[in-house]
Amino acid sequence: MSLHIEPVPEKSFGAIVRNVDLRTISDDDFAQLRTAFLEHGFLVVPGQNLSDADNIAFGQRFGDLEFGGSPMANQEKQADGSFGRVFDLDTQVMRTNVGNEAWHTDSTYKPISSKCAMLYAVTPPETGGETELADMRAGYETLDQATKVRIEGMAAYHSTQFSQANDVGDFPPVNPESIYHGEAYLRSIVKTHPETGRKSLFLGRHAFGIPGLSRDESRTLLKSLLEHVISDPARVYTHRWQAGDLLFWDNRALLHRARPYDYSKPRVLTATRVAGDSTELSYYPDDPAAAAGRAALAEELALLREEKVGIRFPDATAARAS
Repeated sequence: MSLHIEPVPEKSFGAIVRNVDLRTISDDDFAQLRTAFLEHGFLVVPGQNLSDADNIAFGQRFGDLEFGGSPMANQEKQADGSFGRVFDLDTQVMRTNVGNEAWHTDSTYKPISSKCAMLYAVTPPETGGETELADMRAGYETLDQATKVRIEGMAAYHSTQFSQANDVGDFPPVNPESIYHGEAYLRSIVKTHPETGRKSLFLGRHAFGIPGLSRDESRTLLKSLLEHVISDPARVYTHRWQAGDLLFWDNRALLHRARPYDYSKPRVLTATRVAGDSTELSYYPDDPAAAAGRAALAEELALLREEKVGIRFPDATAARAS
């Protein structure tokens, strides 16, 4: 049977793809799939049987990878590919996982942000642990004209150190080789998609510190824009995982978040992330513009250390990073 793509009912975005085996998809069917990806923003492909290598190979058809076939899990992956102990909730890996339960876009905290993210379900939890997506294209298009005029040309800094501190009270020490690298990258709040030309909002939990606004003004504006995007159920999709599901979405147009679950029970997904190209470049750490980002981040973190005492994860990393 031929590839079948059906839009998600009652949503502004998304489609379900059936009658395809992604391990052997033809070039013609992949071209149809890629067109649907750009049009709908995300695709769900149920009933797959993908190894890590299969995930990598499929991701590479979209472009170079940031990483591929990597565990997005609350369990430790063994050398033989099986999964062992469940991580304690008060560990850095789980603090990072819990932080990802807030709305975000992948890799905006890097010099070049991501093009596409893919998740494949290996062991979904019995309840909870869903992945939600939000349509920033429809979110932008339904703003009133005065707001569109106001935010045109605005930008915000993006940093995982900010988002972890702000959302989870977690202050990991700076490590240039990790996602907690001490940089903050400035990105436009209104993004024009490099392939479709369609405008969208571009924000999420990593965004802070709009230059030209006070801290309170910046926080209020970013919060109000996010709340607008998710205020209409047609702009939010909840994926309830079944083993063998592949979900992939356009990081240049959508927000996503994980949902809570019983953290003592396994939740194992395989993650592959497609790197952006030059259209997603903010600047590199050696660019003179990076100094302003580092200064804005340092100032923000100093305030958050005073404000976030005693919330869910007040852990020892804060003291080590002081």
